[in-house]
Amino acid sequence: QVRMVESGGGLVQAGGSLKLACAASGTIFRFNAMGWYRQAPGKQRELVATITSGGGTNYADSVKGRFTISRDGAKNTVYLQMNSLKPEDTAVYYCNGAYSRADYWGQGTQVTVSS
Repeated sequence: QVRMVESGGGLVQAGGSLKLACAASGTIFRFNAMGWYRQAPGKQRELVATITSGGGTNYADSVKGRFTISRDGAKNTVYLQMNSLKPEDTAVYYCNGAYSRADYWGQGTQVTVSS
């Protein structure tokens, strides 16, 4: 059974930094793509950043220049370095792994940015 486990969330002041990590277990394959999504209270889940197995990245406009996604493909691990955090970045952040036609999700980690 595939499990995605996030870590690294927490409370930080505006302008601060956090680094999220997500490790997958139970896989015998390498994800085609991995990514981070977030959901703020009362809002829909939205894409934050994705990275392909070839290293190609995609970012939401709201985080470009502030967040950096990276991955360790051999370990099916993905990271999100978040700098210059803003109160509007407050949300539950979810890790995602895509393989074939399936998506795998973590349980989420809370990121709270105080003003």
